[in-house]
Amino acid sequence: MKKKLLGVLLCFIVMLDVVSQNNVGELTVNLSFSEKIKSLTKSKGRLYVFLAENEKPQPRLQTFPNPMSLNHIFATNFSNLNPNQLLVLNSTLPWSKTINWSLNSIPKGEYFLQILWDQNLDMSRTDAPGNLFSKPQKITVNGKHTVTVEIDQIVTERRVITHKQVKEIKFQSKVLSEWWNKPMYLKASVLLPLNYKSGKSYPIRYNVAGYGGRYTRVNSIVRNGEFMDWWNSEKSPEIINVFLDGDGPFGDSYQMDSENSGPYGKALVYELIPFIESKYRGTSNALTRFVDGCSTGGWVSLGLQLYYPDHFNGAFSYSPDAIEFENYQLINIYEDKNIFVNEFGFPRPFARFIDGEPFLSMKKFIEFENVFASSNTYLNSGGQFGSHTALYSPKGENGLPKPLFDAETGEIDKSVSEHWKKYDFKIYARKNWDTLGPKLKGKIFIWMGDMDHFYLNSSAREFSEFMSNTENPKSDAEIIFDPLEGHCSKFSHRIVLEQIQDKLKNIKEY
Repeated sequence: MKKKLLGVLLCFIVMLDVVSQNNVGELTVNLSFSEKIKSLTKSKGRLYVFLAENEKPQPRLQTFPNPMSLNHIFATNFSNLNPNQLLVLNSTLPWSKTINWSLNSIPKGEYFLQILWDQNLDMSRTDAPGNLFSKPQKITVNGKHTVTVEIDQIVTERRVITHKQVKEIKFQSKVLSEWWNKPMYLKASVLLPLNYKSGKSYPIRYNVAGYGGRYTRVNSIVRNGEFMDWWNSEKSPEIINVFLDGDGPFGDSYQMDSENSGPYGKALVYELIPFIESKYRGTSNALTRFVDGCSTGGWVSLGLQLYYPDHFNGAFSYSPDAIEFENYQLINIYEDKNIFVNEFGFPRPFARFIDGEPFLSMKKFIEFENVFASSNTYLNSGGQFGSHTALYSPKGENGLPKPLFDAETGEIDKSVSEHWKKYDFKIYARKNWDTLGPKLKGKIFIWMGDMDHFYLNSSAREFSEFMSNTENPKSDAEIIFDPLEGHCSKFSHRIVLEQIQDKLKNIKEY
């Protein structure tokens, strides 16, 4: 009886395997470079194959592991690529990938295929200028399928819009250039008031974008007719807006000093800000200098106010990244053992909808970052955790930051956790409160949605509790939690400018 049952089970398993094999296809890509592109092609870089199930945006731009995008990504390094030779891409290459199937076992169906050659090694993201890519093309995978693809496009340099109220800044940083032993530049854009007059003293606002946001975001702001109608009306304040750039060697620089990226905080505060203000502002009065942002920008704005308290007179921080690390999203980096699973063995979520339904796991997010890194680990992915590690961690091996957690297992290194305390805002504020507290009077505003999509509200709650219990002096920080609100849902440029306008009413002269 047992032998008969075993035979039935084996037959069923074989049938399942046949069904499985019949539902997959094999893809080979014959890749070439167009004549106009060949001379621009470098031999070293990372090649990406994007297989997206949705047409828009272009597959190469679908880099967030959103379950709605269904973009399947393969990546591998080349050190001696020859653009004059046909490159055959198939399952035999050593791919890093975001899924558990390979190019010889692709689920049958329709895909939008795009290839990208990431050859800009000075910038960490795949959309960096100088990278090369193909046009997307629709393919059907059904059995063995060979497709011809030509790389004939180039990512162009970013451009700031031509507008009478907009200025572009490109500044060579001495401290960063010395640190990196090569020319290093900081970029920004400036939006002036309608009736701006050279030589007049103006308040100034430094805006920090969400993760990886670029200084060219001024373009979309100026194209927003509703905002510009208000900005150029009598109701708006006469404030200079500066939009800082989020680019750094390991992703977003976070505008702070780092053992891996270099002295970005010093470069901003002691070089770029004085340069911009001497050129446009007509004063260097810190009483009328403010900083704001949401998400990454929320963390940076609060961090700049805490670590450079004399240089800013107010931070407007919306939905900041984790500002203390007992609640690094849902992880206590000082006590927990693993970033992928909790103490009960359940997978940790990375993101949720505002009704509480998780839609992305921490492990899946890190798997995506691993694919976008030449090291095949998140450490130089150009992504969120790569940037956090570059900022918070000490130097590691091979020019990379030392990882807080293992890229494959998620196991946390407690020696690195200790190093991260330098940028744990609760620890920093507690340690320095006697001297820091008086300098923060009237300067801290934090907004957080209590259903933040990335579980950042717990960190803000912990920081809020600490601030409410401070003494000598008692903190007057304004920290607001809105129920059933998600990530950055209450942030807008107009709202922040009106907050600054209200604050300026109590400053008599500037």
